[in-house]
Amino acid sequence: MNSFISWIGGKKRLKKKIIEQFPESFDRYIEVFGGAGWVLFSSEKHAALEVFNDINGNLINLYRCVKYHPEALQKELEWMLISREQFFDCIAQNEVRGMTDIQRAARFYCSIKLSFGSGLKSFGVRSRDMQAAVSYLQEVSKRLNRVVIENVDFGQLIKTYDRESALFYCDPPYYEAEKYYPDRFQPEDHLRLKERLSGIKGRFILSYNDCPEIRKLYEGYAMIEVDRQDNLVTKTNPRRYKELIIKNY
Repeated sequence: MNSFISWIGGKKRLKKKIIEQFPESFDRYIEVFGGAGWVLFSSEKHAALEVFNDINGNLINLYRCVKYHPEALQKELEWMLISREQFFDCIAQNEVRGMTDIQRAARFYCSIKLSFGSGLKSFGVRSRDMQAAVSYLQEVSKRLNRVVIENVDFGQLIKTYDRESALFYCDPPYYEAEKYYPDRFQPEDHLRLKERLSGIKGRFILSYNDCPEIRKLYEGYAMIEVDRQDNLVTKTNPRRYKELIIKNY
């Protein structure tokens, strides 16, 4: 199935190549930087225990509302239209005190759906089938039924769920592209992530932009070169974007 949202750095185009690198056996699957969850949603079930984490509180509130209260969220979204005014209203109202989790989730969902490039800053001028999108939340709720949803720092998450039988999939903000993501991720966090992954008992798969700094940081680990169509590609500019899939096995 597909994800129900788009997100900065989403892995819609690379999910198949990432899954090809999965080991034959593991009994717990942990997405450390969840985002849109394209890899998670690509299978009905990856492991007996599945964990989805993201540091963005609004995003995790949306996931939890979809999981536990899809009907209430759908009811709240009956007012949703393709509207520039509504988009900016949702952005402004998302942090208003006194809103319920359902109300906040609905406005955040609307903000994502109506924004340009999932950036949550500008209105995206294009047509959408909003009724189908809202109806799809029922299917997403079923997929998330047995998934543990977390909202913690990546270091704490990895420490908590690390076992020899664990598979961590990490899709952190890309190197020197941190400013495009909605959450705080500093250059030193790349090193902190590497140090945490270097000491785990389990296995990890890591996706990054292909650059000299990341190649040097993960020197000695298995690296698979992949590329995808650039998100900003046009008919006159058919660029390919190079990425790395890094793993410790």
